[in-house]
Amino acid sequence: MFTNRKRVVGALGALFVVGTVAGIGFSHGRDSSPVSAAQAAETAAPTVIEVDVATVLSQTITDWQSYSGRLEAVDHVDVRPLVPGTIVAVHFKDGALVKKGDPLFTIDPRPYVAEVDRAAAQLSAAQARATYTSTDAARADRLLADNAIAKRDYDEKQNATREAAAGVKAAQAALEAAQVNLSYTTVTAPVSGRVSRAELTVGNVVSTGPNAPLLTTLVSVSPIYASFDVDEQTYLQYLGRDRNATVPVSLGLANEDGYSRKGTITSVDNRLDTSSGTIRVRASIDNTDGALVPGLYARVKVGGGEAHPAILISDAAVGTDQAKKYVLVVDAAGKAQYREVQLGSLHDNLRVVTSGLKAGERIVVSGTQRTRPNDTVRANMVKMTDAAKPAA
Repeated sequence: MFTNRKRVVGALGALFVVGTVAGIGFSHGRDSSPVSAAQAAETAAPTVIEVDVATVLSQTITDWQSYSGRLEAVDHVDVRPLVPGTIVAVHFKDGALVKKGDPLFTIDPRPYVAEVDRAAAQLSAAQARATYTSTDAARADRLLADNAIAKRDYDEKQNATREAAAGVKAAQAALEAAQVNLSYTTVTAPVSGRVSRAELTVGNVVSTGPNAPLLTTLVSVSPIYASFDVDEQTYLQYLGRDRNATVPVSLGLANEDGYSRKGTITSVDNRLDTSSGTIRVRASIDNTDGALVPGLYARVKVGGGEAHPAILISDAAVGTDQAKKYVLVVDAAGKAQYREVQLGSLHDNLRVVTSGLKAGERIVVSGTQRTRPNDTVRANMVKMTDAAKPAA
């Protein structure tokens, strides 16, 4: 009986061991199969990155070089008195536009009117004396023919005639000078432009000479100059070959992203500054609206040379790899490929590529930060000019 019980216990133990092993095997098979499938799916389906892609452009352009400068008035006049006296009127408002010849100030004219009257009276007296001496000389001519006058008396009368004629000229000159001084009592605008404020007002006494006070300043409005310094290479390439050639420029202000105004080079200095390696250049810019004023900061682009074809891309497509510049080119298989490029200047918000790309190739213009070489991309095609527009 004991033997039978021992057999039953052994059989139950064997069944427990077999069941445990089978359970472990089943559990292992259930857990491992799904993990392997996920890994296989991940390996078989690589991540596709969605990016904006644009086609490389080819355009015929003219090279431009950018510089910084300042605006200057074509005419700048410091208005000062030319005769002493008391200011009795101011004829303009501060900052007003005036035309050439418009009155600005009036200096008390009464002393100068009196001087004109006195000079006119002296001229009349000199003319009367000249008439008398001329008649007396004619009488002496007749007496001399009859030998009825001494030669000495005759010479005196002829000399008096000449003195009287000279006296008339002197009196005329004095009258003209008095009239000029009288005209100076009305201070007029020497050029058309914008006047500054009145430095002296009614009641102030002014003088002339080296210490003559400043009454106001006057600057012309249109055209206006943009002055800037050009490097030696630009001078030799664009400005030094033919000084009579028309060289275009574009001008932009400090609050502008682009270049809103056009002009031309009007003068180039006669020497190069050896300390800076630059030469002073001046461009004429139209300013009919009067928005430009002297002293404003100006960004100037100088164009020149022959028009030539160029490869153009957006700056947003360019990446930096240490000292290298590169773009990601999308190949026929839809993969991003690393391409080193050499860059030139900007042209209408597009960057010139001197080497590394061909027209018609597709490059990533947005999403370059999350894209690596050989990544598969989903291309969202956009225009290169749209990608180059500055952010609003």
